[in-house]
Amino acid sequence: MANITKTHLALAVALALGTAACSEAPAPSEQPQQQAATQQVTAEERQAESEKANKLFEDMFMEAVMRSPMYQSYLGIKQDQDKWDDISDAKAEEELAIAKANLEKVEAIDENKLNEQTYLSWQLMKQELEQQIADHKWRHYNYPVNQMFGLHSSVVSLLINQHRISDTTDAEAYISRLNGLPELFAQLEENLKIRAEKGIIAPKFVYPYVISDSQNIIKGAPFDDGEPSVLLEDFTKKIGNLDIEQAQYDQLVSAAEQALTQSVKPAYEGLISAVEDLEQQADTKDGAWKFPEGEAFYNNALQRTTTTDLTADEIHEIGLSEVARIHDEMRVIMEKVGFEGTLQEFFVHMRNNQDFIYPDTAEGRQRYLDEATALIDTMREFLDELFITKPKADMIVKAVEPFREKSAGKAFYQQPSMDGTRPGVYYANLYDMASMPTYQMEALAYHEGIPGHHMQIAIQQELEGIPSFRKFGRYTAYSEGWGLYTEMLPKEYGFYKDPYSDFGRLAMELWRAVRLVVDTGIHAKQWTREEGIDFYVSNTPNAEADARKMVERHIVMPGQATAYKIGMLKILELREKAQTALGDKFDIREFHDVILANGPVPLNVLEQFVDDYIASKQG
Repeated sequence: MANITKTHLALAVALALGTAACSEAPAPSEQPQQQAATQQVTAEERQAESEKANKLFEDMFMEAVMRSPMYQSYLGIKQDQDKWDDISDAKAEEELAIAKANLEKVEAIDENKLNEQTYLSWQLMKQELEQQIADHKWRHYNYPVNQMFGLHSSVVSLLINQHRISDTTDAEAYISRLNGLPELFAQLEENLKIRAEKGIIAPKFVYPYVISDSQNIIKGAPFDDGEPSVLLEDFTKKIGNLDIEQAQYDQLVSAAEQALTQSVKPAYEGLISAVEDLEQQADTKDGAWKFPEGEAFYNNALQRTTTTDLTADEIHEIGLSEVARIHDEMRVIMEKVGFEGTLQEFFVHMRNNQDFIYPDTAEGRQRYLDEATALIDTMREFLDELFITKPKADMIVKAVEPFREKSAGKAFYQQPSMDGTRPGVYYANLYDMASMPTYQMEALAYHEGIPGHHMQIAIQQELEGIPSFRKFGRYTAYSEGWGLYTEMLPKEYGFYKDPYSDFGRLAMELWRAVRLVVDTGIHAKQWTREEGIDFYVSNTPNAEADARKMVERHIVMPGQATAYKIGMLKILELREKAQTALGDKFDIREFHDVILANGPVPLNVLEQFVDDYIASKQG
């Protein structure tokens, strides 16, 4: 998964920027009307109005960025890196007012005078603002701290991964952020209280994760006599690379230690206390159906995530159909490797086969990272066969940091910085080596790295001629659909030579198909957490620990996990459509350029791109 779309920070910023995962864009059928109108417009008028619109889009994007110190760090901007975001409800109301004012500005643009690319930007921006305004009513329908994301972990992740220290000013800003945590966490606690009053409280299983992760942040020096805490270790390592006198180094370390003990520790202790109080109020009901207007909220979440009008029942049935199809393909591989027994028995065999598990040691983890890197490096050499446009930004493979590995997902991608100085990162979670079997290594590396998320997201950021809100926007079905599609793509070009590795590819696709069944099962059909776990264990070869973690993710992120398979199926449908229509004229490299060259879009807009590509080739 792409981490950028799935942390509390990314979600909060997406709302601020109007770039949260969105539903279907204005119907492509509207475009011919606009194009007919533009035929009456001079080239000069079209250029002037398009430049005016693009300046507006850019101004709106940068104004939103500059209202979010955390997103500035995410993009590599240092202007406000001594501050945290304002996450109060009052700030949410301010953002709503800004969105309404921005929508008026967008609607004041004469769309009939825009060129084609700017008209698409106008449609997307208008829709995003409309949805941001409409979704304001659902702003409390989430769990601000949980095992998947939340400020309790994201502030630490941001300091470690995004807060660069190249001089003493950066170091002092880091310390200021440490001292700013009590105010930020006070707002977070108020947000939790508001939700509790509305009956939006995470189920009981969530709280031990949050408490444990929070306690881990305030362990070690200077909080106790142990090894340096995760934040002190990060800070001292970063300032250790500065060319400064020892006295200045000591002064900075002393100030950081004081901030950790006098600000960070009480902030986390206060949050832990608030979370423990919530735990006493929590129940074991897992689905969004338990919320006030829960059904309407979940239907809205599905529309936003998939960018389709598919209902929960339809998504559930698609999932069941895909599970059956993939099971049949797995039986073919089972016969190929000579296994005698049922598919479920083969699942158990694969689940318990220690030959596919590297040792739970530093050496075992390093071996996994080295081999995943080698797989990606091999794929790099093949990119000319599949792509015209390739990213300039580099990417690396890293293990998830110890402070968050227990609760983080098994793998995710972090985008490069805006200026390209920080590479994209494929994070592999090696906390539980049994959950990272080597037969899934190949597909996982392709999905998170190359040709998956790194190709799509880095290319997106590097696109020229489109406004920044599109370069950094997200449509989950598009991005995760691409990630899942690129697990399958190498199979068609001779990769996955090992049948077990090919089984791993199918196992990961199966995992995403089961997501359709279980997500809708929990949130629309009132399945329990245990029923969801049982469905995964019965229908996939993954470890029960994987199933438990995935179901818990479904529960705290309603609808999100449906995006992968729905997006993949649409990309495959569009590719087959183009191949059938074009025959020998079809070029896979051109098709991928059509998919990637305009950045993320809703799925029906993507279909319009492919239709236009087909028409241009036929013409």
